[in-house]
Amino acid sequence: MNIKKDKQKIIDPVWSENRIKEFLFLMPPQGENADYHKLIKAYQSMRIEDFEKFVSFFIDEKNDINCKNSQGETVMDTIGKHRYGKPYLDILIKYQK
Repeated sequence: MNIKKDKQKIIDPVWSENRIKEFLFLMPPQGENADYHKLIKAYQSMRIEDFEKFVSFFIDEKNDINCKNSQGETVMDTIGKHRYGKPYLDILIKYQK
């Protein structure tokens, strides 16, 4: 019996501005900082260009780019540990006050 896949895998889709802004409304798990959750999910999900747009929207909404998770780490601390995180980290540093 052959089962046909009903969805094709899409790599690097182009995200609309509305789709990027949807991440501003993500709800965190209980006990997690909402701003941290939004930034980490955007980092994990978006291409670098989309992430930069998201951070701009994030700052415009008066969210806290220096927020911390429940272990006391900032998003920059977390991303700084990742081998390929530097371009994302550079964006956060650029927008940091």
